[in-house]
Amino acid sequence: MVYSLVLLNGGVGARVAAGRPKQFIVVNGIPILVYSLVAADAVDTISQIVLNYPRAGATTWRRSSRTTRSRPPSCYVEAGRTRHESVGRMLPLCENDHVIIHESARPLVTAADFHRIIAHEHRDVSYMLDIPFTVAPVEPATKKSPATSNANTLRNVQLPQKFSKETLVAAHAYAAEKGVVFTRTPRCARSPASTSASWTQRPHFKVTTRVDVQLAGYLLGKRGQR
Repeated sequence: MVYSLVLLNGGVGARVAAGRPKQFIVVNGIPILVYSLVAADAVDTISQIVLNYPRAGATTWRRSSRTTRSRPPSCYVEAGRTRHESVGRMLPLCENDHVIIHESARPLVTAADFHRIIAHEHRDVSYMLDIPFTVAPVEPATKKSPATSNANTLRNVQLPQKFSKETLVAAHAYAAEKGVVFTRTPRCARSPASTSASWTQRPHFKVTTRVDVQLAGYLLGKRGQR
């Protein structure tokens, strides 16, 4: 069984305020994007990488992603306005019946992480993580929280994720029919088309702010010293 890797890479880095998309900020001598490409390159069952890019500067993105120590992406897709739209644009280019979804802004991923999720018995599965602090839903208009809520049932959605391409196509068709947009793929996949399984694992935090860039540099540096 072989997989197509959908590597989401369409952010412009507005919150990190580095003057360029965060995916190309250099951390420990390597652009953030490259960490995911190198990890995927070590997985034989990932036979294709589909990479998206922000609307501006397509040529620069292609050139930059090729200057890695791994195989270049198989094809490039212009990013949509949302994550949901981006995945929908990338799916038709996936050559395989099984898909892995990851984000280049999560550079802590390893080849072992890809191997573990591929080996999982369920075909539609996402990494999940317990939330180590108290959370509760709040109604924005009233600023009140419901009288009852069970924080123990909440999980932090992590990546990578894997799905059958059939599941994702059906889920996006369902979303289009209902006129809804999903911010996280597992939620989309829990449409009537499919049910996704999950289990807890170590966090793969997403680089969003300048502090995140510093933390990623520290953690990736510690990993390189082992």
